[in-house]
Amino acid sequence: MRPSRRAVITTATAAAVSATSTASAAQRRRQLRTGFERLAQDGYALLANQKIGIVTNPTGITRDARHIVDVMHADRRVDLRAVFGPEHGFRGTAQAGGSEGRYDDPATGLPVYDTYLKSGRALADIFTASGVDTVVFDIQDVGARFYTYIWTLYDCMEAAQLAGKRFVVLDRPNPVTGRAALGPVLHKEFATFVGRQPISQAHGMTVAELARLFNEEFLTEAVPLETVTMSGWRRSDFYDASGLPWVPPSPNMPTPETALVYSGTCLFEGTNLSEGRGTTRPFELLGAEGVDRRWAAAANELDLPGVWFREAYFAPTFSKFQGRTIGGVQVHVHDRAAFDPVRTGIALLVTAQRVWSGFAWRPDQWIDKLTGSTLVRTMIDAGADTDEVVAGWQRELAAFRRTRRTYLLYR
Repeated sequence: MRPSRRAVITTATAAAVSATSTASAAQRRRQLRTGFERLAQDGYALLANQKIGIVTNPTGITRDARHIVDVMHADRRVDLRAVFGPEHGFRGTAQAGGSEGRYDDPATGLPVYDTYLKSGRALADIFTASGVDTVVFDIQDVGARFYTYIWTLYDCMEAAQLAGKRFVVLDRPNPVTGRAALGPVLHKEFATFVGRQPISQAHGMTVAELARLFNEEFLTEAVPLETVTMSGWRRSDFYDASGLPWVPPSPNMPTPETALVYSGTCLFEGTNLSEGRGTTRPFELLGAEGVDRRWAAAANELDLPGVWFREAYFAPTFSKFQGRTIGGVQVHVHDRAAFDPVRTGIALLVTAQRVWSGFAWRPDQWIDKLTGSTLVRTMIDAGADTDEVVAGWQRELAAFRRTRRTYLLYR
């Protein structure tokens, strides 16, 4: 006899609670320490006799939620001279596509330089003007190729090499685990600030691992690089196993659950549907005017692992469809270990196009920048189903996985 839906839900919930409890107990036995925690524990020996500048944002915090810039500035063992702010800014006051500009930080008096959309010689000149010897990077990533902080890392590494600076990366967890690389690999002709180099859409790496890969595979000339690894982190760990407070890395990344779906549902930025910006559940709520219950029904029929879709209605407070009530779906991940965010994002694009006659790609073909080539767009337009689209990138993904393996630092 087939079990009832209620029984399935109860079993899945019990299993999830049991797995979470087991993971939490195991994590308590091996408490995670971030790269910064290990650096400080060692008395900042790696930074001794160096003038230090740090690339960071509100996520650069200690376990008790103090910002590492404030901590280092107050410590005589560190000669901290400058801060470099990425998109959204050092203190996080800017929305998507914005930054804070050049200013002096009121809390520390340190000069804050703006790195956003700067690269190459222009960014190298900023490092030179700051007077630092070593550039330190400490920002929480979310695991997706099109999240811009990893390309801030890349640009800063390249600029540090041009400016003759040393580069140190302080590692933090990949919040959606480091188990696997997923999704299409960027083609170089589609390189932008949402993807500088050919890595997969969900890279399954930490920033220190990415820094090692960038240095050896993509930089024209390697920068003097040192990484401070975490202790107590396993590739299978989700963010809640870390014991660290979550600080939104950007205004539309409010929770670790957002990060879990982001590498798939951010693809809706490349369409005329809302990706949920302007709601309390960005990237979990998707929709447009004219979309109804048929979308959730079509997506649920695919029986994708680890996820259910609920018919939903919402009114974004900004961005697409501002102030208008629209229909769509809410993405509910019920088994995060089984969930594949990229496959899910593709399935939602395929079903949205089939059930809603108003579906369209953004006129600037932004979807190609997000996916890294024309493959996803052209296959979906040609009527391919989810399995066919996913099959289209497997050879390139396998090659990236082989390259990636060389640079992994954790089991």
